[in-house]
Amino acid sequence: MTLSRRHLLAIAAGASLGAGPGRVGAQSYGQRVAVTGDDGRAVANSILPGEITGQIPALRGVTYAGPPEAQTTLYEFFDFNCPYCRKAAADVVALHESDPDLRIGLVSNPILSPQSAQAAKVMLAVQRKLGSAAAWTFYRTLLGKPGRIDGPGALTAAAALGIPQAEIEEIADSDEVRLALKGQMRMAADLGLYATPSYVLGNSGILGHPGANAMARMIASTRRCDRLAC
Repeated sequence: MTLSRRHLLAIAAGASLGAGPGRVGAQSYGQRVAVTGDDGRAVANSILPGEITGQIPALRGVTYAGPPEAQTTLYEFFDFNCPYCRKAAADVVALHESDPDLRIGLVSNPILSPQSAQAAKVMLAVQRKLGSAAAWTFYRTLLGKPGRIDGPGALTAAAALGIPQAEIEEIADSDEVRLALKGQMRMAADLGLYATPSYVLGNSGILGHPGANAMARMIASTRRCDRLAC
C-alpha cells in the first residue's frame, strides 16, 4: 500500500459516492424529538426509514463491541480526523464498559480527507484479518492519540496488533476492503449523516456528538418507548 499523496487521493476517489441507481435520497434533519446534549444545546435528529436502517447489519466490515443478542445497538459513523470524534470515542468506549446490554457498531465515514480514508481502510483490514475485537482496540488506540491520523500512523497501530505490514497493506488495498468502505459511506449518505460523528439508534438518526450522559438518556428512552425521549 503506497502512501504517496497521489495514491491517497486515489483511495479517497475510490471510496466516494456517485449517484447510482436505486440511491435513496438523504434525510432532512431538524429536531424531530426534543433532546439536548450535555452542553444544553438542541441535538439535531430525525426519524429514519426502517427499510434503510434495517440494512445496516448487512454492511460489510462493521466493527462490533458488545453482545450479539443485545436488543439495543448504537451505530457510530465516524471519521478518524474529525476533532469531535476523539471525545466521542472516549464516551462510546465508556458507554460500552458501563452498559453490558448495549451493542456498538462502528461504521467508517471518512469524508474529511484522503488520510481519513487511508486510516479507515487499514481499520477495515484489521477487522477482516483479526475480527472486531482487534478493530475495536485499533479504534481506541488511534482516537486516543493527539494529532492528525494518516496512513503511516494507521499502519503502525496495525503492526502493534501483530500483523506484518506487507500483509495489512495487501488486505487494505483489496477489492473486499474497497467495497466495504464504499458501502459504509453510501449508507451514511443515504441516511443524511453529513456530520461526524453521527449515530443511528433504533430508527433515529443523530447528527453530532451529544455527550455521554445525553447519549445514555437517549439509549434508555429508546429501550422504553422507541424514541430518543419518551
